[in-house]
Amino acid sequence: MNFMSYADGMAAINLEFSDRVPRTEYSVEMHYELMSKVTGIQVAPDSPGELLNKARAIFRKEWSLDFAWNVLVSRQYLKGPTSYMGHAVYQADASDYNTNTYYAFNDPESVYKIDMFDLYGTIDHKTMVDEFNSHYRNACNYFTDMVNMTGIYITCISGMIDMFGWEMLLLALGNDPVAFGEFTNRYGAWIQQHYNALADCEANVVMVHDDMVWTEGAFAHPAWYRKYVFPNYKKFWSPLVEAGKKVIFCSDGTFTEFIDDLVDCGAQGFVLEPTTDMQYIADRYGKTHVFVGNADTRILLDGSKEDIYNEVKRCMDIGKKYPGFFMAVGNHIPANTPVDNALWYNECYEKMSKR
Repeated sequence: MNFMSYADGMAAINLEFSDRVPRTEYSVEMHYELMSKVTGIQVAPDSPGELLNKARAIFRKEWSLDFAWNVLVSRQYLKGPTSYMGHAVYQADASDYNTNTYYAFNDPESVYKIDMFDLYGTIDHKTMVDEFNSHYRNACNYFTDMVNMTGIYITCISGMIDMFGWEMLLLALGNDPVAFGEFTNRYGAWIQQHYNALADCEANVVMVHDDMVWTEGAFAHPAWYRKYVFPNYKKFWSPLVEAGKKVIFCSDGTFTEFIDDLVDCGAQGFVLEPTTDMQYIADRYGKTHVFVGNADTRILLDGSKEDIYNEVKRCMDIGKKYPGFFMAVGNHIPANTPVDNALWYNECYEKMSKR
């Protein structure tokens, strides 16, 4: 199955119907057994880069992927002290497993005193614009015939997670929500530099990422978010909206209770995991916003063929009637997903994708 992926993806971004429901998938190109099966090219984590790139390009065509999730500004732009909480196994060869944890800040009082510009410096606007442009152009050259983007990972909460780790973040927030909120505003003033540059870059679609909630939902009182997080989001995204960018928001976890807030801040689309209520987004914003998701990867891991079919049907029943819907497994297709289940999922998508 090989469609006009860029055209179909941009139609959805622009809230126009195409003949099929467009689609994206996350991390599937690290599922080497699946790629080998689909492309006929035997690849593994240690395969030569040229061979991997060839297989991945063929795979993207075979699976008709339309949308390439991509960001530039991540923890490497925090050019100063950061924390690291280690990493569990995700990749097929377990090369990402890391138990070396370290923490840059040891007490809440040190957090409240941080001056972001003193700690991490200022950026040169033109240089940052050029970096976004280079990142975007490289993505277009690599992810051919797909909707490409650049963007920011460490919008607010995610940046503070990288700075402090979860324990110190929660301790500082719990001990003094006002002082931590004032620090959040200072973080916002610093990251605004990157958002101003993003507004001036070439990409028309931008990804704004922030893991601001857990699977259980908000980790702080909603009033704290509405006082300290969302006003900053609105400032960040205002120049993007003014520049005519399509602002796509992404967060892990369950952010159903904040969807209206995010729309008010300027989000024009949502990338979501299965625990966020896609039906709510469709009912309220299906005609005006993009939404991407949200099949549950756990069903691909352990479910029967009937379970997988029903999960694809659930997503299609919600999204297919709206122009801005992209099908996706909402929390990745990891390398331990049974190949036959992944192939069946793709077959179900193909059968149901036609409008």
